[in-house]
Parts: sequence; C-alpha cells; structure tokens
Amino acid sequence: MKLLLTSKSAKRGVARWSEVLTLPLFLSPQLQTFHVPSPCASPQDLSSGLAVAYVLNQIDSSWFTEAWLQGISDDPGHNWRLKVGNLKTILQSLVEYSQDVLGHPVSEQHLPDVSLIGKFSDSAELGKLLQLVLGCAISCEKKQEHIQRIMTLEESVQQVVMEAIQELMTKDTPDSLSPETYGNFDSQSRRYYFLSEEAEEGDELQQRCLDLERQLALLTEEKQSMAQENVMLRERVGRPEGEGAMGLTAKKLLLLQSQLEQLQEENFRLESSREDDHLRCVELEREVTELQQRNQALTSLAQEAQALKDEMDELRQSSERAGQLEATLSGCRRRLGELRELRRQVRQLEERNAGHAERTRQLEEELRRASSLRTQLEAQRRQVQELQSQRQEEAMKAEKWLFECRNLEEKYESVTKEKERLLTERDSLREANEELRCAQLQPRGLSPADPSLDPTSPAVENLAAEILPTELRETLLRLQLENKRLCQQEAADRERQEELQLHLEEANRARHRLETQHRLNQQQLSELRAQVEDLQKALQDPGVKSEDPTLLKRKLEEHLLTDEVSAGTLWSFATDGRTVKLWLASSSVGRDLHPRKISLLPGGEWN
Repeated sequence: MKLLLTSKSAKRGVARWSEVLTLPLFLSPQLQTFHVPSPCASPQDLSSGLAVAYVLNQIDSSWFTEAWLQGISDDPGHNWRLKVGNLKTILQSLVEYSQDVLGHPVSEQHLPDVSLIGKFSDSAELGKLLQLVLGCAISCEKKQEHIQRIMTLEESVQQVVMEAIQELMTKDTPDSLSPETYGNFDSQSRRYYFLSEEAEEGDELQQRCLDLERQLALLTEEKQSMAQENVMLRERVGRPEGEGAMGLTAKKLLLLQSQLEQLQEENFRLESSREDDHLRCVELEREVTELQQRNQALTSLAQEAQALKDEMDELRQSSERAGQLEATLSGCRRRLGELRELRRQVRQLEERNAGHAERTRQLEEELRRASSLRTQLEAQRRQVQELQSQRQEEAMKAEKWLFECRNLEEKYESVTKEKERLLTERDSLREANEELRCAQLQPRGLSPADPSLDPTSPAVENLAAEILPTELRETLLRLQLENKRLCQQEAADRERQEELQLHLEEANRARHRLETQHRLNQQQLSELRAQVEDLQKALQDPGVKSEDPTLLKRKLEEHLLTDEVSAGTLWSFATDGRTVKLWLASSSVGRDLHPRKISLLPGGEWN
C-alpha cells in the first residue's frame, strides 16, 4: 500500500504524518527534545511550513540555523503566497542538505509541488514533503536516536514510517538510499510493517493476506532449516573435541535455541493476528465509507460557508466605500464654501496687487540704478584691494633685495680682507726678491754702473725669475691674474653704481609723488564709503522720494571718477616696483664699493 502517495489514502496519511510530528520523534511528551510552537494537527496547519521548519531546525541546527528559521514567515494566515514562499525555502534547504551533507540526491519524483500545498493544502504533495523530512531525520548524525524513538511509537505510526522508508529505498537511486542506510531497524521494527494492516480496498486486503502467507511459508522454511542445523549441532556436541570447541558449540546451540523459540512465538503470533487483521479491515472499510459520506457533507457546507463569507466581504467593502463617499461629499461642501470666500479675497488681493505692481516697478527701476552703482563700487573696492596686495608684494621684494645687498656687503668685506692679505704677501715677496738679487750680484762683483745689471732690464728680470722658486712664481702669476680681475670688476661696479644712482633719484621722486597721491586717495575713499552708507540708508528708508536716489547716484558717479583716477595712479605705483628695487640695490652697492684701484706694473711689480 502506497500511503501518502495515493489519492484515496492521502488524508489518513497526512493525519498520521502530523501525528508523527507531534509524537516522540519531534514533540514526545516523554522526551521533550523538539518543540514545535505552531499547531500541526491538520493539513491546513502543516501547509504554512512553520512546523516543518521548526522540526528541521531541531534535526540539524548547524544547517537549519536560527537565521534561516527567522527567514520563515511566522504568521502567513490565509495568504497562500506567503505559504508558498515558506515552502519553497524549506524545500530548497532540504534538497541542499540531502545533496551536500547526506550525499543523497533527491529524485524529481520525490519533489513536492509547493504551490498545491500552499493554495489547497494538497495531502499527497504534503506527504512527499514530510517523507523528505523523515529521510533527513534518519540519515543525519543523530539517526540512531531518532530510530530508537521510532521504535517507541505505536504500531499505526510505525507502519506509516516504515512504508515511507521503504518507498524511499525502492524509488531512490542505489547511491542515494540503500538498505544499509536504514539497516539500523531491528527485526522487531521490520515485523511491524506486516502486523499493522489498514487497507481500504478489497484488492489491497487480498494482497496483504498473500504477503502474510508468503512470509509464513518463509518462516516455516527457516524454522525447518534451523531445526536441521540444531540436529547437526547436537551431533557435533556428541563428538569428542576440545574443550574450547565444545564451549563455543554450546554457546551457538543456546543462541540457536533462543532464536528458534522466538521464531515459534512469532509464527504463532502471526497466525493469531491474521484473523484479527481481517476483522479489523472490515471495520476500517465501514469507517472509511462513513468518513467519505461525512466528508462530502462537510465539503458542501464549507462551500456554502465560503460563498457566504465572500458575499459578506463584498457587502463590507460596499459599506466602507459608502462611508468614504459620504465623507468626501461633506468635504466637498466645506471646500465649496471656502472657495467662495477665497474668490472674494482674490478680488481684494487683485486690487491691492495692482497698486503694489506700480510701486514694485518704481522700486525695481531704483534697484537697477542702485545695483549698477553697487557694481561699480565693488569693482573699485576690488581694484584697491589688488593694489594693496601688489604693494605688499613689492615690499616683500624690497626686503629680499636688502637681504641680497647685505650678502654682497659680506662678500665685499671678505674680498677686501683677501686683497689686504695679498698686498702683505706682495710686500714680503718684493723684499725677498730684492734680497735674492743682492745675493746674486755680490759674489760676481758686478758694477752697479753696468747697464746690463739694471734691475729693470730684461736680463735681470729673467735672472730673477730663474732664481725664484717654482711656488713663488705660481703665486706671483696667480696674484697678477687676480689683480686684473679685481680691476675689471671695480670698473664694472663703478658703471653700475652710476646707473643705479640715476634710477635711485627717479625712484625717490616717484615714491614721494605716489605717497602723496595715496594719502589723497585714502581720504577720498573714506568719503566715498561714507556716501555709500548714506545711500544705502536712504534706499532702505521707505518714506524717501524717488528723486533722492537719482541725486545720490549723480554724486556717487562724480566721486567714482575721482576714484578711478586714484586707482590708475596706484596701479602706476605698483608697476614702478622695479624702480624701487633698483634704488635699494644701488644704495647698498654704493656703500660697499671702495675707491682704491689696484694695478700691476709691466715689470711684474705691484703699485
């Protein structure tokens, strides 16, 4: 019998599946291991998927985590879309768990249609879903615990569980579900499948009877084989063998005897239960007929109730819509009265607006004139700020030139000291040269009247050059070159000093002129700012006449012309910054230059 998969036994199968969920496997009163807060007494309760989600969370909380459980809608109510969403999430997680964790891929024929479960609470599809849950329960890490709990159930529930397991074993692939996967059920739990008979049709009852007869024949044959083996073992016991072999044989004999007794009891039990099962099948057929009639009556009543409920919903919606329309009508009446009042106010405002428009036009003309004046004033103010910034830059450049001039003074002092040192060295070399000449001439006894002995003659100079050491000759040549370079530099500095002196005079005259002009511009700028403030106050005064801004504008234009002239003068002052720099440089160089000139005679002597 294919329970939960046939249309005739679907309702009873779902009832037993719900019983499985509420019994020891999940909510056993004796073993409070799993807790399902939602009801699960009918297919409608199970169609929401909430109870199944809690069961999966208790089966393997590492996969079906609390976060996953929170993704299941707690109260879908009569919204079948939420139910279908919950069932899709549960089915996807079940398939992934079977493939990734258990290594049992789920075939297409075992996948339920969640749309039918969510919309119509279809019992057959719900049975498929619960069958997958059962497969996960007996294949997870805690499968031994779940199998032991199944053993404690009553026979009717065990029959449903066994049939579902056998269906998975027969329809799944050998790799996914094999008999070894569920081999932990002992012989007692397997025999319950044949003891509980709840067939609904005559053909199924006959098939069950035939199965029982075949099982009885198999047990009889097994009994005979066990008896023969028992005889053989007794014969072996009579043979002379070792003590260890006799002990082993005795133990095996006792085991076989106990098994034989169990088989005899089982055979008697099967024979006695056969008649009971037949009577029970007849009674169940009668109950099924009554339940079908009752189900038809309840179905008709449910359809009538649903029709009445739909009609009540339509009437309720119509009543709500009528109330809304009445509220809208009262609001429209109130708004109509407000509209009349608003029209009267609009006429008054239009009359006032005409007067304000003329006043606004006059004020806009005055505002345009004032804006043009303000723009000119802002432009002049920006020019003044730019000139001030340029003046500051020129002052910084002047400071830089002063710093460079001080550096030149220090260099000039160092050159002067070097020149004095060279002069001293020249005097010492001159004395040494004279001493060497005297020392060379005295041994030869040359006459001083001889023209060839003139110290200034070329022969004497060549002789002195030969007598001088190499180091002194090099020093002398270096000093001569340095003297020439200093003479050239002094001539260039003198020319530069004259040029800078001219620029200095021009810069002084321009500076005095610009300072005077700047003071005048500052005074005019202060007066102009005061007049602008007066103009702003006059524009802000509401009682001023329209002719006042025109007069103020005329005065402001006259002062702006003067301010433009001042700005041009300041700009020329900024462009004359180069003259100021030249003046500063010339003054510093003029203080540093020395009037003394250094020259070298043709004979190599210092002047």
